Amino acid sequence: MKRKELESLKLATKVIHAGGEPDKETGAIMPPIFQTSTFVQSSPGKHKGYEYTRSHNPTRTRLEENLAALEGAKYALAMSSGMSVATLVLKSFEEGSTIVCGDDVYGGTYRLFTTILNKAYNFIFIDTTDTKLVEATLKEHKPALLWLEAPTNPLLKITDISKTAKIAKKYKTLTMVDNTFMSPIFQNPLALGADLVMHSMTKYINGHSDVVGGCLMTNNKKVYEKVWYLQNSIGPSQSPFDSWLVLRGIKTLAIRMKEHERNAIKIAKYLESHKQVDSVVYPGLKSHPQHKIAKKQMHGFGGMITFFLKGGVKESKKFLSSVKLFALAESLGGVESLIEHPAIMTHASIPKKVREKIGIHDNLIRLSVGIEDVDDLISDLDKAFKAVK
Repeated sequence: MKRKELESLKLATKVIHAGGEPDKETGAIMPPIFQTSTFVQSSPGKHKGYEYTRSHNPTRTRLEENLAALEGAKYALAMSSGMSVATLVLKSFEEGSTIVCGDDVYGGTYRLFTTILNKAYNFIFIDTTDTKLVEATLKEHKPALLWLEAPTNPLLKITDISKTAKIAKKYKTLTMVDNTFMSPIFQNPLALGADLVMHSMTKYINGHSDVVGGCLMTNNKKVYEKVWYLQNSIGPSQSPFDSWLVLRGIKTLAIRMKEHERNAIKIAKYLESHKQVDSVVYPGLKSHPQHKIAKKQMHGFGGMITFFLKGGVKESKKFLSSVKLFALAESLGGVESLIEHPAIMTHASIPKKVREKIGIHDNLIRLSVGIEDVDDLISDLDKAFKAVK
């Protein structure tokens, strides 16, 4: 299907048909896995568009076509992990560049920026939900890149992408949005003015907790060519088999996201009314500080919930050890429900003082709500509350 034909289709159709044309050789409705490292050339330098799988692979090409269509982008790159995407995007800027980043980001991103890339780039961490602070920081430092998570991980703070991207353009700063929590189904940062969008495909895009992967989507040809050159040179390309698995998982993305959200809204309301809960953070609740912004820029509120249990580490550990359906594990976005303790698990690499300054306390619990029957999930949480009590 041609790009112009795809553009007129709804996302629920795109997830199935973008990059999903029947195989030209056999007519197979499902694309084959081109599990090959190299491709035969008819003469030196003359080939059919593929030379070596690190550079390009037909299965990965199909996935990239799908990803580009979902985010309304001209270009997409599929890589071996979300951290590969983050690394190569940063490496595409000159050393010494200033990067402004949200103060509440995934622990792995914070670790990468503060312990690996900190000697090459100048990082400034700020609360990007404060647009006045964003403008003052960009005006003073003229950064090359503004790195956003919306919603953030794990506090689910929501930056006004459209307003912030306009400010960034004013100071000739590129805007990058990690859209992992929302997926292209619930939010499209490029349409809101962002320049670059990334996802950890490990999460909602694949959705089955059996692949690690990352992707970058953009309309900026210059950045795309730089990042592809780095990907080809350094090598963190998505394998053919993993690309095929993601293509398979992505077909149900639209219906999965709706089920994640349906369950999450019910669980968030249940938690909000529970006597053993201090507070609940979920974009779909009116109590969320940026609820109005969420309604404006999102098409749904997602499946991630953060809540603060009354008590501290002791009570949190007891609660986490008492659930049965919610699996105690890092990651998120799979069909199964997961639960974790950011201070000990996903954000342990962030110093305690920094964590507490931004609000990641020892009684914070993060839920990735799956697509099981919501009554069973609530019953599971209820038993854990009783165990703590």
